[in-house]
Amino acid sequence: MSRFEDLVVWQRAVSLSANLYKELAGLKDFGFRDQITRAGLSIPSNIAEGYERNSSKELANFLNYAKGSAGELRTQIYIGIEVGYIERAVGDAWLLECEEISKMLYGLIRKVKMELQASDVLTFNF
Repeated sequence: MSRFEDLVVWQRAVSLSANLYKELAGLKDFGFRDQITRAGLSIPSNIAEGYERNSSKELANFLNYAKGSAGELRTQIYIGIEVGYIERAVGDAWLLECEEISKMLYGLIRKVKMELQASDVLTFNF
């Protein structure tokens, strides 16, 4: 796959990030709103940045950053629900989507790492 825009995981992460911005636009706690939208924004951004790098190793690193941001976002959603900033039904849907995105990223990371290992074996095969 040559374009990150073709990745379903990137598309879903973009959609989730946009939904965060829309849903929380009126939230007066600017610190919380800024933090949660940044976490959401970093997921598709890191996927894109990894795909624009020149190596599979860098791609795997940026996919790991994206997965970490998904965990950060889930934590913030839990807190947002707990303090009443996020409606339970909305938060639960976001949590489910974050988990799905994390699973997709995990699979993609494994695939990239397996390809890296295969290329290492081929490189050193005498």
